[in-house]
Amino acid sequence: MATINIRIDDTLKDKSEKVLDELGFSMTSALTVFLKAVVRTESIPFSIEIPNKTTLKAFKEADDIASGKVKAKRYASSSELRKELKV
Repeated sequence: MATINIRIDDTLKDKSEKVLDELGFSMTSALTVFLKAVVRTESIPFSIEIPNKTTLKAFKEADDIASGKVKAKRYASSSELRKELKV
């Protein structure tokens, strides 16, 4: 059995381990599943794309809202939002 040592950002590792744990995976089992998919598909098993201008604009807007640079209307519930959107 081979051993792989990788360096990864501490925050990324911690956050991903929390998600994987909720899904019942260890980091090792998740990476094994990923690598098996690479072998099976002979590619990265998910789409990797350069975001278009609209998506990049949305990312920036979300970052600005999250950082407090831009004020955004907040809703107490999804029904409140749906009512305003009339859906």
